[in-house]
Amino acid sequence: MTLMIAKPGNRRRWRRGATLAGTCTAAALALAACGGGTGSADSDAIGVSLIVKTTTNPFFVAMQDGAEEAAEEHGVSLTMAAGREDGDEDTQIQAIENAIARGDAGILITPNGPSVVDAIASARDAGLYVIALDTPPDPADAVDITFATDNRLAGQKIGEWTAGALDGEKATIAMLDLFADKVVTVDVDRDQGFLEGMGIDVADPQANGDEAATGAYSGGDYEIVGHEATDGAEDGGRTAMENLLAKNPDINVVYTINEPAAYGAYQALEAAGKTGDDVLVVSVDGGCAGVQNVTGGVIDATSQQYPVKMAELGVEAIAQLATDGTTPETSEGLDFFNTGVELVTDEPVDGVESIDSTEATDICWG
Repeated sequence: MTLMIAKPGNRRRWRRGATLAGTCTAAALALAACGGGTGSADSDAIGVSLIVKTTTNPFFVAMQDGAEEAAEEHGVSLTMAAGREDGDEDTQIQAIENAIARGDAGILITPNGPSVVDAIASARDAGLYVIALDTPPDPADAVDITFATDNRLAGQKIGEWTAGALDGEKATIAMLDLFADKVVTVDVDRDQGFLEGMGIDVADPQANGDEAATGAYSGGDYEIVGHEATDGAEDGGRTAMENLLAKNPDINVVYTINEPAAYGAYQALEAAGKTGDDVLVVSVDGGCAGVQNVTGGVIDATSQQYPVKMAELGVEAIAQLATDGTTPETSEGLDFFNTGVELVTDEPVDGVESIDSTEATDICWG
């Protein structure tokens, strides 16, 4: 029987607002319509735009929830916008231009790609304070500051766990990345971090796919069957997994860019009769559905990040800047503000710090 994707569970810590998708039309979310917070009708309120990658991923819906809650708390007039799909730069550029025209104080954005950088520069030239959430642009200083998961560390954590869980067995690896036609930091950092955590030489740490196809990881030998793009979506994960299984049916490790892609990969594995103890599936996100899929054995380990926290802190930072001129600071030793990451698994590995799915459920989102 096919295991359906888990429903959201308890969400006590960083999940407090009502789901925004139920309060705005799809068209409004695609561009820039839904005002949020108590200040939305006040012409003197601090204007902030939140521009996410897409609203088809629960990660970004949770981020909108956090921004809406913070806007109410800090008297911010919040405008929502989103790409129509992951990678849609044009809609994000239009939303940035709209924020400039409104005279917003700042923008919170999860950039969909490099073409957005010029529009961000225009916003900063116009006096808007721009904070990237989750995905730093390239170059990182294209924005004023980034609030994000340490995505390199998130990848390293699932890589270290995988190497330990294999216990010396040969690793035949499928790499399910985000894009094939553009480079974004979150894609590179998670992919390369995973390989680094496995103890594999990544060659150029800023490029996906140039590592040796075969060699040694920290526990034994490895073979990388290939890299496939998923667009961070369930159907993309399923197709990518099918393609890689056609190349090598002996895959026993599946790295995925996020949990929707992981669930798609699981469907392909199940159809091929390869689930349970046959294959390790690891991912990054830590949403409530993903955590429940750890409980259910769909995902073996995931790195949990905190999108609601990113958005809440971003709104608060722009409100404080507009009120008294205080600017946020990066975390010590980093060029961004680190919002934290935890490895989640119900099969702990010696020497690899983790929390179980019960603990993760108390702080999940979505």
